[in-house]
Amino acid sequence: MRRSASLASLTALALVSLTAPTPAQAQARTQAPAAATQGVQPVRQAKGLQLEEVLASSRRFAPSILEALANARAADGRVLASEGAFDLLFTGEGFSRITGFYDGTYVQGKAIQPLTNNGGQIEASYRVSRGDFPVYEDYSFTDRLGELKVRGVFALLRDRYIDDRRFGQRNALIERDMAGLDALIIAIGVQQRAIQAYGQWVAAGQQVQVYRAQVQLAEDRQDGISRQVQLGARAAILLTENQQNLLRRQSLLVAAERDLANAAQRLSLFWRDNDGRPRVATPADLPARLPMIPAARATDPAAVLARRPDIKLIEQRLEQGETRLELERNRLLPSLRLFAEAGQDFGEQGLGGRSRDPFEAVVGFTFSMPLQNRAAKGQVAAAEANINALEWRRRQSEEQIIAEIEQLSTNLTAAERLAVLARDEEVQADKLAAGERRLFQAGASDFFLVNLREDAAANASIRRLDAEFRLAQARADLVAVAADLDSLQLTDDFAGVVQP
Repeated sequence: MRRSASLASLTALALVSLTAPTPAQAQARTQAPAAATQGVQPVRQAKGLQLEEVLASSRRFAPSILEALANARAADGRVLASEGAFDLLFTGEGFSRITGFYDGTYVQGKAIQPLTNNGGQIEASYRVSRGDFPVYEDYSFTDRLGELKVRGVFALLRDRYIDDRRFGQRNALIERDMAGLDALIIAIGVQQRAIQAYGQWVAAGQQVQVYRAQVQLAEDRQDGISRQVQLGARAAILLTENQQNLLRRQSLLVAAERDLANAAQRLSLFWRDNDGRPRVATPADLPARLPMIPAARATDPAAVLARRPDIKLIEQRLEQGETRLELERNRLLPSLRLFAEAGQDFGEQGLGGRSRDPFEAVVGFTFSMPLQNRAAKGQVAAAEANINALEWRRRQSEEQIIAEIEQLSTNLTAAERLAVLARDEEVQADKLAAGERRLFQAGASDFFLVNLREDAAANASIRRLDAEFRLAQARADLVAVAADLDSLQLTDDFAGVVQP
């Protein structure tokens, strides 16, 4: 009987140690018989897998993040392609009459440089000819060393401030910023899910510890009751009742181990090896307790709205719409282009005569204006409506974010209080269970009450674990909504995407 009491005291100590992690209880936990069984270890000597490792791994290797970053690099390529509209262009042409009355040969080369601040361009050309040309090709004559000419074309109304080339470049820059914001939105979602998967895995492991301790208590009691039945001190039915209770607790343990294995598989989508392959966490990787992500650095609505990538994305779409509107309004204007050119022939006089010798300077203009221009008017109306729609979308998103912050802040405050209450309840339930076991050993209680107290203690531990998980998740949700890149370990890759 004394030996049975000693075993019961030891197992009671093991149960209490699961819920109150003081130094003395942590030492008792390492000495519990459950620590020698296979599966989840109640306490690991090492720190175990930490949340920072999971977040760093998912940031580096999560396929959806890598895909989004690849799309951002593709947007960089499109920016470079848009700059190609301003590339220096060289053209050349020439001909030679092989047969016939005339024997003229003509060669011309021209370099064209589009302007980046006007819809016009600068041209420089050189041409040279030999032989005779018909009168209708009089322009082909040059002096012996050819003609050098410089020409400039400048838009005064339409295409003066924006044209298709500059719109394409500005639009590509905006789309590059949008691709970066899209990547950040995806990365925040991935890190948020990584935190959730990690928390579920740790909580599942701690539930296994609780149920394993319950099984150990029932097994130890089964041995003690068996000896007492053999001595005639207890009825045999008590042995059957405890066996049924043991089987029920073993079923709960098996279900908890299944949940732990499934949680490890979900976590493997975020925790990867150095080659980027999913890594399945083992029970030995479990930390001693559920780590809490740091609280959001700032939940002031104005500061959050300044950091939110989805708001920035709407602002980029607004800028894109305003650029489009500017282009369409430009098309309503008449086209008035001024050109000026200067040319000089060099060398001895050619067959074209002395009219090619003097320095030439020419100025002129071209003008055109659509009389109805309904296409441009329709595009202007469509662009204005699109901008108005985006402004309403931004307002809705801002109001929704502010409401979400308030809701999550309320949830976080409640989760903190519930976690404290759950810990206090667990302590009281453990005290009741330990006291009921002592009464049972002294013969002052019955098996039904002992089992009831132990189940209540186990349920209190599970509620405490659930409260801590909900607290960790509430913090993670608030960090994600606040776009706190430091807490999500995204600063290194996305610091320049959103400036607070």
